[in-house]
Amino acid sequence: MPAHFDFATAGRIVFGAGVLQQLKDILPALGHNILLVTGSGGANPERLHTLLRELGVNWLPVQVIGEPDLRFLYAALEQARAAQPDVVVAFGGGSALDTGKALAALFPNPGDPLDYLEVVGNNQPLRTPALPVVAIPTTAGTGSEVTRNAVLAVPQQKVKVSLRSPWMLPRVAIIDPELTYSLPPEITASTGMDALTQVLEPFVSIRANAITDVFCRDGLLRAGRSLRAAFEDGHNPAAREDMALASLFGGLALANAGLGAVHGFASPLCGMYPAPHGAVCAALLAETTRINIRALEQREPASPALDRYSEAARILTGRPVAARKDLVTFLAELTAALRIPPLGDWGVHAADVPAVVEKAALASSIKANSIRLTPEELAEILETCI
Repeated sequence: MPAHFDFATAGRIVFGAGVLQQLKDILPALGHNILLVTGSGGANPERLHTLLRELGVNWLPVQVIGEPDLRFLYAALEQARAAQPDVVVAFGGGSALDTGKALAALFPNPGDPLDYLEVVGNNQPLRTPALPVVAIPTTAGTGSEVTRNAVLAVPQQKVKVSLRSPWMLPRVAIIDPELTYSLPPEITASTGMDALTQVLEPFVSIRANAITDVFCRDGLLRAGRSLRAAFEDGHNPAAREDMALASLFGGLALANAGLGAVHGFASPLCGMYPAPHGAVCAALLAETTRINIRALEQREPASPALDRYSEAARILTGRPVAARKDLVTFLAELTAALRIPPLGDWGVHAADVPAVVEKAALASSIKANSIRLTPEELAEILETCI
């Protein structure tokens, strides 16, 4: 664990059942000409529309269909510049929140969005602060409401990459678990497994620190006891609250400690195939954990990450004597119970493995993995998950 670290997050976090109503008190101080970014599924935005009408503000609606890509971003950015908003409200899953953050960042900054993108772009820093963003998640998965990046698909390169800046941290995050009650079981499962991944990967990351550890430990506990319950009964208030907190804690952790190989794979896989981010992470989590543990035991047996994996096993299983192998078993059984489809269901074939491995090795997320995996190990993970 590093002796020195810094920690950054959203300017304000408002959490609890029914807190969406507080938008009426929060928004007037930020602006009155609103760019409203919503997703295509999940919670009905009518409650939000009612609040905006009661405030008497103007808003330009932008709806994200599926996961955002550069082509959509160019068109939405043109709309935003014509409307001249002074605040962005992003309401929906990770796609809506990431799009809202990206538009808020690019609106005041000149040039092409590619100037600022990682991996496939020029990775230039933003020159001007982003518009203020109010992020309102309606799924419990990405934690995007408290992160400093937006993930965007680049169809020409068949990859997903990040736009990243400290200025992209939302001004306010409003997390209301009631907004997740209407999620169907399959979305609850995939986004919930993403949330679980995002408290496990930062916990064993080479950049883990004392603050993120607090969020990861509590997030693991909540996801371990409530993900299956939320999947089985979407209107279980305690389970939905636990998962909303696990997602929030995952966002806080990953933004400050990084992720790992699961998200390293998700970048190219979600760019090459019509696979939702959460579903990809869910399909990969158990096997990636197994290979990480095996590689550490073989090459870095003194690594503190091995103790972290053992601790995660005890937290998730609730068994004081659980070992690392029990963690892998728990994750595999949870994946089966949630009916997570294998990667092959999204069109991934064995012949694609070398290309995916090559692209995953360039992803920013994989740099914080608990150990540097070989190309052969990365290929083994993919082949098993197909």
